[in-house]
Amino acid sequence: MVQMETEVEPRTGCTWEELGLGAKALAAVRRAGFEHPTDIQRELIPHALAGRDCMGQARTGTGKTAAFTLPMIEKLTAGQGAQAIVLVPTRELALQVEEHVQLLGGEAGFKTVAVLGGRGLREQVAALRRGPEIVIGTPGRVLDLLHRKALSFAGIKIAVLDEVDRMLDIGFRDDIRRILRTVEVPHQTIFVSATIDEEIQKLAKSFMHDPVEVNVSRDMLTVEGVQQSFVSVHPEDKFRTLVGLLKHEAPTLAIVFTNTKYKAHRVAQNLRREGVNCKEIHGDLVQHRRERVMKSFRAQQTPVLVATDLASRGLDVMDISHIINYDLPEDPSAYVHRIGRTARMGKAGCAITFVTPDEGRFLTEVEKLINKELPRFDAPWLVKRDAAPPPAAVPPAEANGALVTPERYKVPRRRDEILDGLGLRPIRRTLGSRFRSPRKFRR
Repeated sequence: MVQMETEVEPRTGCTWEELGLGAKALAAVRRAGFEHPTDIQRELIPHALAGRDCMGQARTGTGKTAAFTLPMIEKLTAGQGAQAIVLVPTRELALQVEEHVQLLGGEAGFKTVAVLGGRGLREQVAALRRGPEIVIGTPGRVLDLLHRKALSFAGIKIAVLDEVDRMLDIGFRDDIRRILRTVEVPHQTIFVSATIDEEIQKLAKSFMHDPVEVNVSRDMLTVEGVQQSFVSVHPEDKFRTLVGLLKHEAPTLAIVFTNTKYKAHRVAQNLRREGVNCKEIHGDLVQHRRERVMKSFRAQQTPVLVATDLASRGLDVMDISHIINYDLPEDPSAYVHRIGRTARMGKAGCAITFVTPDEGRFLTEVEKLINKELPRFDAPWLVKRDAAPPPAAVPPAEANGALVTPERYKVPRRRDEILDGLGLRPIRRTLGSRFRSPRKFRR
């Protein structure tokens, strides 16, 4: 029976040289401009260099990718074909991990390939024939290539599962097991994740040998640098509140999270009508469009991204200043992953959540999970209302925590916008014109 090693106590600060990295990895660190190792890098890298199976738990934005990539640079040999497989939950994360691995290992002679859905299969097969040492992919496409005999694990030395908890959440459990069973040669297995629960422990017992568990999250689910708050808002006022927030806060980069693809599309569409430079990203976009959107967002050419929870994990953009939960997620853990997109690598960030009067219980569940009470966000420009608006001469004022809007502050709105604020799809008046009864039945 596999025995799980107890959690490793974090050490005090040290240099990259003290971690045991060789010349190739140290050169990669200097090229990347990394000054000091993060907690997860300090604790995981020595065990990975020693060949141990590892489970690393750390908050998002703490450098987990470099923690498993730097040992790869030391342990792999250029020119000997596929020696490392990295499984990730989303296409966006696959591309980001490939970018980071190329940054660190490209000068050392290592080639990479990202295999994922939404891209031409023929191109990926051709790339695999060129003998890349490191393969990064989503479980579905990796399985497809294995079945087609286009990908071989005969030379695999290291298998990495990145964001394991997310992969299990979105239903890749069986695919992961099939892939790991395919690696029949002796190899090292590394799991990295924001959380490690009982299910991940069971997976480790099945596919790891005497693993060491490194936990540097210190039971803190949310990033310390995130300033979290909520806005009490009437459903009909959500969109106007969002427009005011973006225009007054002027974020460097912001992600606006919605719960549905349709809502993401409508919010982005309406924001553009208001003159806000934004794009949307969700599961209905084809892959090349998603890549263009992310490229524009990273380059800060598009400062606002409207997204579903597709973007709550796997978006590694360093300068995101604001996270806006336009819709409060029903799953509290999704809140934690959303706000983890900001305040990365020690930077500051802001997370603002819109809460309607009937969503108090969801806010309470979030506060229980993070063990923190969110303060109310307040600003002079916020639209406020109550059941009985005061006379027009009275400026907007807060009343019983609700939102008050005097008549002179109200802005006429389209019917579609009001329904969209309520989360309803507008019903087109088409029945009368499209579905007329035959003439012989008319009176």
